[in-house]
Amino acid sequence: MFEQTFKNIDDILYKDAGADSELDYIEQTSWVLFLRYLDQLESEKADEAALEGKEYKYILDEQFRWPNWAMPKTADGKLDHHKAMTGPDLVQFVDYKLFPYLAGFKAKSIDNPKSIEYKIGEIFSELNNKIKSGYNLREIIEMTDELPFGSSKDKHELSHLYETKIKNMGNAGRNGGQYYTPRPLIRAIIEVLNPQVGEKIYDAACGSAGFLCEAYAYMYDRMEKNTANLKALQENTLYGKEKKNLAYIIGVMNMILHGIEAPNIIHTNTLTENIRDIQEKDRYNVILANPPFGGKERKEVQQNFDIKTSETASLFLQHFIKSLKAGGRAGIVIKNTFLSNTDNASVSLRKHLLESCNLHTILDMPAGTFLGAGVKTVVLFFTKGEPTKKIWYYQCVPGRSLGKTSPLNDDDLKKFKLLQKTLADSDNSWTVDISSINTSNYDLSVKNPNGKVEQTFRSMDEILAEMEALDEETSEILNGIKEMFS
Repeated sequence: MFEQTFKNIDDILYKDAGADSELDYIEQTSWVLFLRYLDQLESEKADEAALEGKEYKYILDEQFRWPNWAMPKTADGKLDHHKAMTGPDLVQFVDYKLFPYLAGFKAKSIDNPKSIEYKIGEIFSELNNKIKSGYNLREIIEMTDELPFGSSKDKHELSHLYETKIKNMGNAGRNGGQYYTPRPLIRAIIEVLNPQVGEKIYDAACGSAGFLCEAYAYMYDRMEKNTANLKALQENTLYGKEKKNLAYIIGVMNMILHGIEAPNIIHTNTLTENIRDIQEKDRYNVILANPPFGGKERKEVQQNFDIKTSETASLFLQHFIKSLKAGGRAGIVIKNTFLSNTDNASVSLRKHLLESCNLHTILDMPAGTFLGAGVKTVVLFFTKGEPTKKIWYYQCVPGRSLGKTSPLNDDDLKKFKLLQKTLADSDNSWTVDISSINTSNYDLSVKNPNGKVEQTFRSMDEILAEMEALDEETSEILNGIKEMFS
């Protein structure tokens, strides 16, 4: 039922003049879903209060609640066509009354950014209703109203479908990796780091919040389900930051559908924060991230870092190292060229990483891991507070070309997870003593001594995707230059 509803909504958006792409489809689906979820949440809280003989104070004023503007119903539970807005009336209400009202929550809740009220304000400050036809919007609202949010089984199925939409959006967009890190890879990283309730987990470039959602599921499945643990997991465990509007909205919605009521995601550009200002209270036990690579930051942003570079991933890596507590653990996806780039910043950053952290594992991922992004990546696993003595490398070789019809799966990483427990050597894994590293360039390239070389022939789709990504990167650099001189 859920799957068909999502497909039907996409079909309506496809016909509408205002939604042009897969990105628009998920954005517009997200705000309608969010308001439907909010109604369900308020309804549940009102029922709980009534059972305790208390009165529930609603977040939204009466005229802006889902049953009043979106789905007024008759006594027999059917849509009340006399009260329900449609056509131009509905679009005008949404654009000129509903959205401005909801956006106003941001200013009203500025002192409490963790609250659901602040999230409402933040989301609707960044969004526009792009659905031009009020008749199309009426259909979408009615379909969304039929989705059950009540049971954990319902939410699980909804979250799974929402993840599928994010994946499709990632594949359709130029920067697939920005929105969608393959879940088998995320799960493998989390299993190695083994986060526990009571620890603080952080992703400073959280995108669609895949790392945070999977970390939540991992801890929830393994913890004792008592009130203290559940409260800690909901409120004081998972933290994220995200710069881009759409990714922020999708990340919040994704976490909500996974069961986190008021996600601790802040809408900000992490790299504008000076790392010298990070104090102990700002640090985390576990950092999981796939920061954007290939982007360029302007000179004023680079001043926030000890090692100056315009490369976003290298700036993020400095932020991660600084943001870890002593003994804290990290799993970071990064472009494989980071291991061998010869520019001064890359060499200095590798030296800093090896001296301040124990870079115990490097996981080398095959070409095609990120659909639609023609780059090869590695995952750096490190613990802060002691220098690196040995690095264990593992080369993931699935034995097939990865692509849309044959994506990465959990079995592809099963051997890695098993061998990593003991850092055992095999045909695809080996250990390098840090004393053998050339200290003139700190080259950490993946060189399998067993003679295994990954085939890196790329499909035409991957080559075209990389060309598009480079195109977009050039455009971003030119826009940055224009901004500097405007």
